[in-house]
Amino acid sequence: MNSIKNGSDLTPKQLWYNFTQVLNVPRPSKKEEKIVKFVKEFGERLNLETIVDSVGNVIIKKSATPGLEKLKTVILQAHLDMVPQKNNDTVHNFETDPITAYVENGWVKAEGTTLGADNGIGIAAIMTVLESNELQHGPIEALFTADEETGMTGAFGLQPEILKGNILLNLDSEDEGELFIGCAGGIDTNVELSYSEDTISKDVSAYKISVSGLKGGHSGCEVHLGRGNANKVMNRILWSAARTLELRVGSINGGGLRNAIPRESIAVVTVPKGRDIDSFISKVTDEIKAELSVSEPGLTVKIEPIATPKTLMPLDIQTQLLNTIYAAPNGVIRMADGMPGLVETSTNMAQVIANNGKIKVMFLTRSSVDTAKLDVCNIIQSVFEPIDANVKHSGSYPGWNPDTDSEILNLAKETYKKTFERDAAIKAIHAGLECGLFKSVYPGMDMISFGPTILNPHSPDEMIEIVTVSKFWDYLVEILKHIPQK
Repeated sequence: MNSIKNGSDLTPKQLWYNFTQVLNVPRPSKKEEKIVKFVKEFGERLNLETIVDSVGNVIIKKSATPGLEKLKTVILQAHLDMVPQKNNDTVHNFETDPITAYVENGWVKAEGTTLGADNGIGIAAIMTVLESNELQHGPIEALFTADEETGMTGAFGLQPEILKGNILLNLDSEDEGELFIGCAGGIDTNVELSYSEDTISKDVSAYKISVSGLKGGHSGCEVHLGRGNANKVMNRILWSAARTLELRVGSINGGGLRNAIPRESIAVVTVPKGRDIDSFISKVTDEIKAELSVSEPGLTVKIEPIATPKTLMPLDIQTQLLNTIYAAPNGVIRMADGMPGLVETSTNMAQVIANNGKIKVMFLTRSSVDTAKLDVCNIIQSVFEPIDANVKHSGSYPGWNPDTDSEILNLAKETYKKTFERDAAIKAIHAGLECGLFKSVYPGMDMISFGPTILNPHSPDEMIEIVTVSKFWDYLVEILKHIPQK
């Protein structure tokens, strides 16, 4: 394991240096003040026009290389925030601590946390373009958007007059050699329910059940991989044990971020004394592990005795909740027509929390078809309303419809072929790129999205392939050289 401190051992050196500087700046979603300040001061040090708008987007404008003033203005775009996920045994404060990165077998990884290559590598690439005195390019507008991962508030708040360019290169894709020309829209669903806690019998034994070792990952890009959802795994165990062992639930704490497949869940439970809960849970766990043996070889379920909790969830509420979580949709709902392998509609049961008299369940639903997205919302609502839960849908954002005849796409395909002597794959992505929102504000904008290869984004297993960063950079440089004239 070799740590990277300034990127000097990797190429292109300046891009990797800038990436390591970004890693040093805490930037979890909704807590982006430090990265906004960092990027703003970067632009000002270069004596470039630098703007911070009312929602925290940073815009930096750079003039064309002498002689290329007639090229169309290009918007280079990346988002400022990162998904803050860490392993349970990792001590890290995402609001104050830098990310510790290292090189292993051709990849850059982080020590027990998300790396933030999504979208830190895009930030670093744009910084490298802005500070270079050697690259050839027309006029450039750099757009660093706020809060992409938890609501796209930066893209939602982008004003229609602030940008002048009509070509946008989104540097937030995660598969080198693929050009993305469409994405899914999304919507959040939050379910809440209150209850009065029950007193507890003295003739019980209490336990903590922990589900861990799941891969997690991006709830859009990796939803089709059949990975386990910790909330669903835990609920299956509790549902079965409640019927067989008279298990009662004290609390549940599973998942977290709306756009990450849940990796861990913890429940506090009781059973009447003398019940063999260990053997029962071992049996159910073996069944689940056998089903997920390929996609989730690291799945672990642990049970350990604990002090008896003070209160429990009422039995009727517990039964209703466990039944409802079991019935609620999760994962791929439908594959896309006409584009093999692409998910059209999915939902992620991102969080299940029940304690202190309150229940919260959170979903993120994605679809490239708006009516299908709303249909899944209705399914979720229809499942939870019978138990008198309050169901709210919010934060809906549009998808990005592909344009296979766009000028920038044709240039990008031609440039990739000339640079690497092979064709780029043209794809849409089942994730919420900001391009759909940009299109709603700037209807005439011509856009593509590309990037280096990043695996397992939104999880502590996130990694970026070093060789593809070099290819990504060379490709970006070539595109900028050949932007058409106004």
